[in-house]
Parts: sequence; structure tokens; C-alpha cells
Amino acid sequence: MNDSTSSRETRFVHAGSDPRRQGGYVNPPVHRASTALYRDVAEMDASQADPLKRGTPVYGRFGTPTGRAFEEALTELEGGHAAVATCSGLSAITTAILAYVRAGDHILVSDSVYLPTRKFCDSLAALGVETEYYRPDAGGAAIEELIRPRTRLLYLESPGSTTFEVQDIPAITAVCRARGVATIADNTWATPVFCRPLALGAGVDVVVHSATKYLTGHADSLLGAIVCAEESYPVVRGAAIRLGQCASADDVYLGLRGLRTLGVRLGRHQEQGLELARWTAKQEGVAAVLNPGLPEDPGHDLWRRDFTGAAGLFGVELEPGFGKPAVDAMLGRLRVFGLGHSYGGFESLIVPTDPVSHRLPGTWAGRGPLVRVHVGFEGLDDLKRDLTAGFEALLGRPQEV
Repeated sequence: MNDSTSSRETRFVHAGSDPRRQGGYVNPPVHRASTALYRDVAEMDASQADPLKRGTPVYGRFGTPTGRAFEEALTELEGGHAAVATCSGLSAITTAILAYVRAGDHILVSDSVYLPTRKFCDSLAALGVETEYYRPDAGGAAIEELIRPRTRLLYLESPGSTTFEVQDIPAITAVCRARGVATIADNTWATPVFCRPLALGAGVDVVVHSATKYLTGHADSLLGAIVCAEESYPVVRGAAIRLGQCASADDVYLGLRGLRTLGVRLGRHQEQGLELARWTAKQEGVAAVLNPGLPEDPGHDLWRRDFTGAAGLFGVELEPGFGKPAVDAMLGRLRVFGLGHSYGGFESLIVPTDPVSHRLPGTWAGRGPLVRVHVGFEGLDDLKRDLTAGFEALLGRPQEV
């Protein structure tokens, strides 16, 4: 379904689905496939003339009808040209980056990106690629000064992972497009429900997702996705083929199923997340809640301009002076919040994080410990009682309610 007059809610329900191609059934079947048979040698020879392997079925690694349905749906929802499904969020990130960089290139990466992204970019030095991290509050003019003749790519994540800074994507992409620098944006936090970076200002070239998180939404799948503008699609798709990137039929089916309820789920994550963020900000021992959906957040104005909502993931900065034993005691007291990585599922999660260990010098120095909170669908009163017990352990005494 690609009707520009359809509402967003209708598109989430019907994108990538064509019951006429599916035997009349609402959901496409799960195609677990490797080998595809040709009718004759002429058809086999013709398939080799399609370098992006998007026509006649060639081999399961290049995509199945189940995977194509997921890619088509996400492409429509993000407003892109075409998409590539991969086996995990990190694989989507690394494939998109490797599609562009070559030895001798210089790339700009937001200082606030997902830590595995940072580790991968650091490893590119062995391939002759220089990574320079920029402050996530840098505007277009600051980015302009950082671009060199050999700058090939700018990679951003907005809001930033764990510290949730919002970037001025229209200003950054305008500068990069004028200078011939490709741009990639991680849109895992907002999803196309709340932000479409391909349509912000000049638009980024590529959007990446850890579809493991909100897109799938049930903590039962590993899946990545790359959505491309028209000019970037051959570059990214070609790299995915060379790198052997593909996603399992079962995982792309779960991703497609998750898209059907994504708008409803994100609405609930936002409602619960903002309420718990406001409540948490008032608790003793909390220095700040990092959530751009809150009016007091430094990134709120940019968020209000470019986003239509806030996800259920935010950071909680504790007062300076709390050491690791106190934070560990807090986390150890929790019973409703799970202590685990990832986010985007129905369950509430919390993890400690340490931006001091990998951020640019001085960008987090002197600030207190940080924990990242994902708000699921449990009762808010239960979540507040759980965190109250955690704060009591942190402070070493009961909280006043």
C-alpha cells in the first residue's frame, strides 16, 4: 500500500501486505529458503544481469518474499526508496558504514552514538579510515569546520544513545549535502512513528534501525534494517550483497508483525515514559532526567520541531558522589525492572552506563552516575514503587513519598 492520502495509522496496518499475492491471507507466509530453481539456463543467465538481485529469486541470501514484504513496509513508513534487512542492528550499522568508506577516508561520528557503533568506528583505523568524534550539540557551522577534503561520511544518532542529545539534522544534512558528504542516521529510538530523518530538511542519505528493539517490540528477535534514499540504495545494497548480509525468514516475519502495532505501542511507551520521567526527576538523589520530551531538557526545542513524540527510553543522572556500590545496591533492589540490555519490548529494563569511559574529554566529567531506563507496559504504580525501593537503597534510607 502506497497511497499518499492514507493516514499514518492505516499505513502501519497495511504497508508491505498484499493478500492477493499471499493466497488471500492477511499475513505473508514465512519463506524459509536457500536454493531457488530456474526454469531454464536463459532465466539463470538473465538473473546475473541484475547486480542488486531484486528481480527473479536467485538465492535465499539475497532475499525472500517474507523479507521483501518487511523491507517494502519499512521503506514506505520511513519515506525511503528501498530497504535492506540484516541480521542485527549492529550489522545494519556496520554494513551502511562500510558501504561508503575506503582507505584514506575521514568520517565524522557523533560523540553520543551507541557504544558498539563507536567500537566499530574505532576499529576502522586498521583499514586506514580515520574517525573523528564531534560534540552532539554541534550545529551546521561547527560541522562545516570539521569537514575535510577527504571527509566521506557523517554518522549521527539523535537522540544520542544513553545521554539523549538531540541534533540539528536539517542543518547538518544541508552542510553535508553541499560538501558531498554522505549522512547516516540511527533512528532506532524514534522509529518512523516519531521521526523520519530522510525527510528532515535536505534529508539524510541512509537511516539505520536496530529492528530488534521497537520495530519488533517483543524481545524475541534479532533484526536490523537499512532504509535508503534513491541514490544511496545501490551503494548500500551492493555492500550488503558483498558482505553476505541477510536476515532469517522468522526474524523478518516477526519484524513485519511488529510494524502492525508499532504506532499503538509507541503511543503507550510515550505515555508511560514521560509520566515516569517526570516522577523520577522529583526524586531525591536525581540530578537530571535526560529525555528530550521534557520541557527542561536542553534538546527539547529541536525535539519539538523535528519529532512528533518521545519513546519510552531515557537516562537518569544521579547526584555526583554516589559510588558504584550505592548504584549497585539500587539496581539490586529492583524487582519489576529487569537488569538487562536492549530496549523496545513490552518489559521495563534498567542498566548502568558510563559515558565517562568513552566520551570526548570533558563532555561528562564531573557529572554523576548514569542509568538508562526503558519503560514498558507494566502498571505505572508498580514501576514507581519499584524505583522508590531502588532509591531507598541508593540513599541508604527510606524515601519520603
